[in-house]
Amino acid sequence: MDLLESYRANGPGHDEMLQATGSARAAWTELAVHAHLGQADELLARQADVVALLQDQGVPYGESGDGWQLDPLPVLVEEAEWHRLEGALCQRSELLDQVLADLYGDRRLLTSGLLPPEIVLGHPGFLRGADHVGTPGRRQLLHASADLVRNADGAWTVLADTTDVPAGLGYAMADRRVVSEILAGLYRQSRTRRVGPFFQALALALREAAPSAAGDAPHAAVLAPGPSDPSAFDHAYLSAMLGLPLVQGSDLVVADGHVWSRSLGGRERVDVLLRGVPAASTDPLELDRTSRVGTPGLLHAARTGAVTIVNTLGAGVLENPALLTYLPRLSRALRDEELALPSALTYWCGDRAMCSHVIANLGRLVVRSTSGHEPPVLGWLLSLGERADLAARISAHPSAWVGQEPVEASTTPTVSEGSLVPRRTSLRTFAVAAGEGYAVMSGGVGRVGPDPQAAAGIPGLSGTAKDVWVLASEPETAPVLLQPLRPGVATISPRAAADLFRLGRLTERAESTVRLLLAVADRWDDYHARPGAPAGSPGEAALTVLLGALHETTADAPLPMLVSDAALDGSVAWCVARMGRSAAAVRDNLTPDVWLALSSLERTLRRERARRRDEESGLGTVLGRLLEGLLALHGIYAESLVRDAGWHLLEVGRRLERAQRLVATLEATVTERREAAVAELVSESVLIANESIITFRRRHPGGGVGELVQLLLLDRSNPRALAYQLDSLAGHLAALPALVTGAAGRDQLLQEVLDLLDELDPARVDGHQDAVARRVQLAQTLESMRWRLGELTTEITRVHLAQPVPVRWSEEGWER
Repeated sequence: MDLLESYRANGPGHDEMLQATGSARAAWTELAVHAHLGQADELLARQADVVALLQDQGVPYGESGDGWQLDPLPVLVEEAEWHRLEGALCQRSELLDQVLADLYGDRRLLTSGLLPPEIVLGHPGFLRGADHVGTPGRRQLLHASADLVRNADGAWTVLADTTDVPAGLGYAMADRRVVSEILAGLYRQSRTRRVGPFFQALALALREAAPSAAGDAPHAAVLAPGPSDPSAFDHAYLSAMLGLPLVQGSDLVVADGHVWSRSLGGRERVDVLLRGVPAASTDPLELDRTSRVGTPGLLHAARTGAVTIVNTLGAGVLENPALLTYLPRLSRALRDEELALPSALTYWCGDRAMCSHVIANLGRLVVRSTSGHEPPVLGWLLSLGERADLAARISAHPSAWVGQEPVEASTTPTVSEGSLVPRRTSLRTFAVAAGEGYAVMSGGVGRVGPDPQAAAGIPGLSGTAKDVWVLASEPETAPVLLQPLRPGVATISPRAAADLFRLGRLTERAESTVRLLLAVADRWDDYHARPGAPAGSPGEAALTVLLGALHETTADAPLPMLVSDAALDGSVAWCVARMGRSAAAVRDNLTPDVWLALSSLERTLRRERARRRDEESGLGTVLGRLLEGLLALHGIYAESLVRDAGWHLLEVGRRLERAQRLVATLEATVTERREAAVAELVSESVLIANESIITFRRRHPGGGVGELVQLLLLDRSNPRALAYQLDSLAGHLAALPALVTGAAGRDQLLQEVLDLLDELDPARVDGHQDAVARRVQLAQTLESMRWRLGELTTEITRVHLAQPVPVRWSEEGWER
């Protein structure tokens, strides 16, 4: 069956693909040919390609679909139609900018009665401390987004404006890169407008908004809440697009009349902050004292003009949905023109007549709180009792509620399980101050709801995303390349340094675990899983020793769990999951290739989990694939990352972890004397796990523990030897910026481990043994090394990676 022929719009409303006659619009016909919309297998393949490409970009996702989801088919908008919409969005942005300037300036809109004071003064987005704290330049609202739907007659309607932290810019670019690759042929031929010029305009707007004291090259950064925030990817991707560092509140300090970013080499001034943190959370000193993502004194710095914060603090007051009721009136008063782009019909319950109307019609309205702290309520889904309860809440605090007429949003063909289905569609657009007005991104982020019958009217970025293609009639001219902003952080913050240090350790821990698992799995297949293998053989005894070493250095669990159980501390999957989190926190310090390697690892583990393996045998294939991905990561670290302080700390983490794992493995395997056959098998596996078996066989054909100690501990030419790790550690630590705190303790611990190596005589490791046949000198030396390496880790963290601890004030005093 041809899926395109069977596609039908859902109801009498507007459909983005089908005309009123039922035939497809010309642009969609062309898309259908290139995307093979009539073939289910093609749609499924493109859907799978989208998932893979999102993962390769490091876009967060979930195995159960709870992360960012993207449909392979874009929303198509003709140029003439977009031109009208673009003009209306510019007008709307200019109007909101005028309103914002007045609310934090003369407030004539309130004193004249054009805008009820309760809408402004009672809204949490209005920050009294930000009064008369403006942005240099002609615009106070530097950028904004609007959520739109197309109603039944094909006209656009605004559901909501986002002005505090307009989210989705990073996702807009990520979506475009994925869909343009999936539909590469069509994308090149369609003359689709590019979205890149918008980011250039944003960079220029940030430069022009900088304080005059910043000069011609202002320092700028993106201020984000942190990697645990749902919008972390969006902030990180945006910072990468702009070429700006990503900072958190704890990375900043206000001192000496400026805002500074902490770095390993001291501190550096920041002139412009593109804010991804809600305004009320930016300053725990003057605004929200419970905030743990802000910087004390940031509001004062903005007040004095030491830093420009974009969007300006307090811009969130424009997000009050009650303002939609009065925007047409304000447009006539401030601009002497009608509002070109209407909003969803909104009734503010602070007006008595409107409140009565809302309560009387709860069963057919979308009810929203003006604060935005509660999700919208679809009145037609409520029971009679629930409507009565909601009516009582509205009557108790009427100014805190609005009712909106639902909008029958247009539908768009969407891929679902290999077929095309109509889905209600909304569109998030973006505007940025440019020249005398605003520039609008040629596209945006589309959103389709999972339920084809669901009514629109709820703004946001939930649901499945869609790229938005604005189809131009002529090829675009090459954009003018702008002089880039000067990053606000030339070196690296202790917080980012800690994540890179952790990333290095986790990568090495994952590789060491995989290599040891490979050695154990090989012995398991030879001496345990093989039918007829003799019990109590040297192979079984060697396997027991190796299993003990594996469990001691990772976790005491079955081999399959040590591979794929992400909840098991020390497993390969546990390491990979935390590698992803650490990498996400320092995306601006890494290259895109890192995400290719990480996504390969995650896909391998996901396939392994899907097998639900419960036997220890046959793990070699999956472990080999994991090792490939980890080796790719090591290659990227070595060949693609700039040799700055962050890279040196990543390498410190790698070398320190390799040293610790090597010492722990040797302590668990070769400190006890065993019969020759068992000892030979154990030694061989240890050498395989440390990638030194070929060299050992070539140099020491006779074998022996002393020779193994020589190669794995003392040989400075062996990249897997302890001596090599310690020499590398010394070099990387010496390359770090000058320290504020002393490094004497750090250097002393490193020297003590080196001294222990110098005192170790490989020819005498078999010469001293106790009653239980332990190699006493070797055991004691390894134990001393293990302890000192652990202390060295602590000391490196204290000296290089110490970070301020967030505190907040309570009635009992300061709390951590």
